[in-house]
Amino acid sequence: MTNNNQQFASDNYSGICPEAWAAMEKANQGHERAYGDDQWTERAAEYFRKLFETDCEVFFAFNGTAANSLALASLCQSYHSVICSETAHVETDECGAPEFFSNGSKLLTAPSVNGKLTPQSIREVALKRQDIHYPKPRVVTLTQATEVGTVYRPDELKAISATCKELGLNLHMDGARFSNACAFLGCSPAELTWKAGVDVLCFGGTKNGMAVGEAILFFNRDLAEDFDYRCKQAGQLASKMRFLSAPWVGLLEDGAWLRHGQHANHCAQLLASLVGDLPGVELMFPVEANGVFLQMPEHALEALRSKGWRFYTFIGSGGARFMCSWDTQEARVRELAADIRAIFAA
Repeated sequence: MTNNNQQFASDNYSGICPEAWAAMEKANQGHERAYGDDQWTERAAEYFRKLFETDCEVFFAFNGTAANSLALASLCQSYHSVICSETAHVETDECGAPEFFSNGSKLLTAPSVNGKLTPQSIREVALKRQDIHYPKPRVVTLTQATEVGTVYRPDELKAISATCKELGLNLHMDGARFSNACAFLGCSPAELTWKAGVDVLCFGGTKNGMAVGEAILFFNRDLAEDFDYRCKQAGQLASKMRFLSAPWVGLLEDGAWLRHGQHANHCAQLLASLVGDLPGVELMFPVEANGVFLQMPEHALEALRSKGWRFYTFIGSGGARFMCSWDTQEARVRELAADIRAIFAA
């Protein structure tokens, strides 16, 4: 039976996946030590090290804004700058948190192609000015998958990493939808991170079936010095940490994190295939993760809203974003596609 409450405005609309829910229920039995000194947090960290094939440092935060901001702050002094895409979440949707937690490190935006930074765009920003009157570039941050639903390939990441090393920059990855990127490419998490030169990854759990919770993975362990103190100071050290870490055990222990990403991606591909041929509808970006960006006339967008559909329109004039989730039902995707087709047939 179709869930008529399912919407496509955001993958944050979805509930908690069964694996995360079950793990939280198991963690709720009896007492455990507080502040991360518990079996669930240790198990989750070990699962990450196994999944990424390396002895990384692992920390947990409540949400992506905190994870990204604290990770970037750990890589910067206040007089440094961070190079990001002009569409990057840290630039457009985090209310100045990266600057706040770093005590002033400036974000420098670079042009992107389909949401992705290039070595050339990074080099241009990094070398634009090198005098003492300008904040010194220190970090490049990438989003994987990007804010427009595209995915960096391993060779693209390696080229960017080589540029970063050449310029003395650290490489941070905002992985709010990292699971979707892995699912699309069929690459291992290691191939898309430290093997390609990424120093720090913020691995998103919220958009992949968890209630709250992001993991910050330092592949360069030296950069993690005193990060636990930074988390505590920022209000991100959960006293009952097991309820942030246990859901990760549920997602990681049997591959649910990847299955959920694959399912969400599949639903996005299905939607694109059902409406992509319509005159008057244009795919704005390649559909590579769990988002579909459609260019449609304003009257069509209004007609969709009048039918009860919710979606965001923050990407250009006439651009609508439809996000699929771990629990999106194919029947609901087909209902949305049918309504879009009906509007253009009228």
